[in-house]
Amino acid sequence: MRGGLLSDDDNSQFIIHMNPLLSYLETLFPPELAESWDNVGLLLGDPQQMFRNVLTCLTITPPVVAEAVEERADLIVSHHPFPFHAVKRITTETLPGKMLWDLIGAKIAVYSPHTAHDNAETGINQQLAEMLELTQIEPLVLTAGRIGLLPQPVPFAGLVEKVRLSLRLPHLQFIDSGKAMVSKVAIGCGAAGEFLEHAAAKGADVLLIGETRFHTCLEAQSLGVSLILPGHYASERFAMERLADRITTQFPNVHCRASKREQEPIQMTNEK
Repeated sequence: MRGGLLSDDDNSQFIIHMNPLLSYLETLFPPELAESWDNVGLLLGDPQQMFRNVLTCLTITPPVVAEAVEERADLIVSHHPFPFHAVKRITTETLPGKMLWDLIGAKIAVYSPHTAHDNAETGINQQLAEMLELTQIEPLVLTAGRIGLLPQPVPFAGLVEKVRLSLRLPHLQFIDSGKAMVSKVAIGCGAAGEFLEHAAAKGADVLLIGETRFHTCLEAQSLGVSLILPGHYASERFAMERLADRITTQFPNVHCRASKREQEPIQMTNEK
């Protein structure tokens, strides 16, 4: 075994058919829950393929592709779709083309649940809601996002700190609308600024989202909704680590782990 994934020298009993895993992922994250603009499911590969090594990640990048090739992964489960847009040609002259060429050459399949994972009953938004111990949790918009109540009103600063510690972050950004105590929290992982009006309409004191635009931050203040912004990466990456554990539990003969080379791309200066 090399780097956590199985090598060709390991026992062949670990090799299984891909279809059961694809069915499992679609049970966890039903494709019909995905947004209409999204591109989810098996995006690259042969559903009849046999496999034993799975790598999960938030986004497919050159370091992730290199890791998957070196570790002889058979499948990458990437939260963000790759490819996302229609591809007219695949050549090594472009970054997406180079990554696709390398994946195809190594016979590595790609599956993406994306917004189906965000919106699912046990998906990312639900996990964030449970992380904050919300009660009376329900979808914020139809099947998307979540909204619920804290067990009891808390100072906004205390909720910010709880999010920071829960996501194991050294710091995070927030927008304070001026409410000293908060109780109703709306949630949308990733770039979910479009949830602001819905959160305000449902009386949310706080909207927890990964990231948003500057003008959305100003609008939140005017609407009296505080924002907690841990970052796109932090609001979703933890769920891909959990998914690796779920796959391992469901398929004990498959070796699955989260990418070790994937990192938060945004860095900040150290405090003096």
